[in-house]
Amino acid sequence: MPKRAAKFWLVKSEPDAYSIDDLERDGTEPWDGIRNYQARNLMRDEMVVGDLVLFYHSNAKPPGVVGVARVASESYPDPTQFDSKSKYHDPKSSEDNPRWMLVDLEFVEKVPTMVTLEDCKADPDLEGMVLTQRSRLSVQPVERKHFAHILRRAGARTKVRAR
Repeated sequence: MPKRAAKFWLVKSEPDAYSIDDLERDGTEPWDGIRNYQARNLMRDEMVVGDLVLFYHSNAKPPGVVGVARVASESYPDPTQFDSKSKYHDPKSSEDNPRWMLVDLEFVEKVPTMVTLEDCKADPDLEGMVLTQRSRLSVQPVERKHFAHILRRAGARTKVRAR
């Protein structure tokens, strides 16, 4: 079976809940607590080990891309759905039929220059990017050319050719 082309992603996190500094400290972290079916489907069906991810601080002043991560695991059931003490508990989910999936993310780098949402919306080279379309989706696909452009704007060490 031929290897599929790399895919690229953006994940949002509120910095007071889990920041790029937290991911740097932890190294690898389960991306748990996602309770949106579209985001769940992307993690479950589309993300594979090695895919690169833009780490975006949402609900921040200003919001923006602050780092790069990598998908570090195949998807697996989010254990918080089974934990009655968790705010992400889902009583309709069972271990035999889990509703919610996650992937592990690993830290790659913090970028030298944040690329803000305002920067993205004002940049004609990012036209059509999901982030600029008023999307509230916490996990979203990013086209290779957009991913490479944001990396350049951010001064990232991570490189991806735009093709």
